[in-house]
This record gives sequence, C-alpha cells and structure tokens, in this order.
Amino acid sequence: MSNIKIIIIDEQPFFRAGVRQALSEHNNFEISECSPDKDALTMIETQSPDVVLLGSGLAAHSGLELGRKIARNFPNTKVIILSPDPNDEELFDVIRSAAVACLKKSASSNELIDTINKAARGEYPINETFLNRPNIAQQVLQQFEDISSIGAQADNVVSVLTKREREILKYISDGNTNKQIANTLSISEQTIKNHVSAILRKLNANDRAHAVVLAFKSGLIKL
Repeated sequence: MSNIKIIIIDEQPFFRAGVRQALSEHNNFEISECSPDKDALTMIETQSPDVVLLGSGLAAHSGLELGRKIARNFPNTKVIILSPDPNDEELFDVIRSAAVACLKKSASSNELIDTINKAARGEYPINETFLNRPNIAQQVLQQFEDISSIGAQADNVVSVLTKREREILKYISDGNTNKQIANTLSISEQTIKNHVSAILRKLNANDRAHAVVLAFKSGLIKL
C-alpha cells in the first residue's frame, strides 16, 4: 500500500502538533503541517498531498474559503474539515465547500485515521452526515432542486467532455470510487484521477457530485 501524504493546516501550533502526534504511529502516513497563511496553497502545490486536514475556526483566514480554493485548484487533494463543534449551518457550508468529511476537533485518533483512509480511497464520509442530520439533507436537496441556479452554472461549461470522460462521469454518477472505475475499465487509478481532474475543470465544477448535476442539466450525460 502506498503512503498517504497529509498536510495539517491550522493556526494553532499546539493543535497541529497534537494531530501530528496522534497520526505519527501510523507508518502509512507522510505528515506535514503549516499555518493557514498565503504559503499554504504553495505548500499543497509543491507536495501534492492526498489529504488536507483543515481547521475551520481560523481567525486569519476562513477555513471553509481556504477549503474551497484547495478543492477548486487541487481536485485530487481531499479536504477534511476539523471543527470545534459543527452545527447544521456549518456542516451545510462544509458540504458546499466540497470537503469530503467534517470531524469535531475532539474526535478520537481512530476516527480521524479511519476518515483519512476513506478519503484517500476516494470515499466521501460526509455522505454519512445525511443519515444523521436530516435538516442538512433537506438543505442540500433544495439547493440541487434550484433548476434556475443549476441551469445558469451549466451554461459555463468550457468544453465538451470526451467519450471516455463521459463514460467515467457516468460511473461516478452511479456512486463508484476512482479505484472501482479503474478496475472496471482496466486502467490505472492515477489515469482515472487525471480524467476526473479534467472533468471538473471542463465543467467548472467544485466536486464530483457538482459535476454530475451540471453534466445532467446540460445534457452531457443521461441518468
């Protein structure tokens, strides 16, 4: 199993050190850390981490806004938001930021490690939130049912998807992970990641779910 590259981003050095210590005994992790300053995105670009652990209660820089920038500019890097105690409103904003998970900062090391492994495999642990927080599920459904809003975004498609990209997007819409798609198509998982990055870029999408909705509304795929 290849190592999972992780960057911990939080303004509190003691918190970063604590998270790093909690993960340090996991031999499969390569861990770096930094503060949420202007160099954070540069560090991500240089190291190409698989997962970013991002504190949401950031005074100097909005954690969710930084998370959006990471998701938009580095679609192969999965963002996990660490929040003091996320309420329904914050969790909804986390979903909109394209983060793959949101955990309390008080979460156990086992819970954090399990979430990191799921994110690195291409899973979206935040989906479990829908089962436990019905108010959030309703908000998400209402947002995606706003046809006029989605239609306006669909008009921003910058180029047509290739036949292979449409095929992969259809697999994504069926709930398959990158690894599952790679196994089905008998190509490497990295190739799938490259295709997914191209799809998000062409559709101006924030994440995989957003790409599926935009492609469906613009007629690029049929569900």
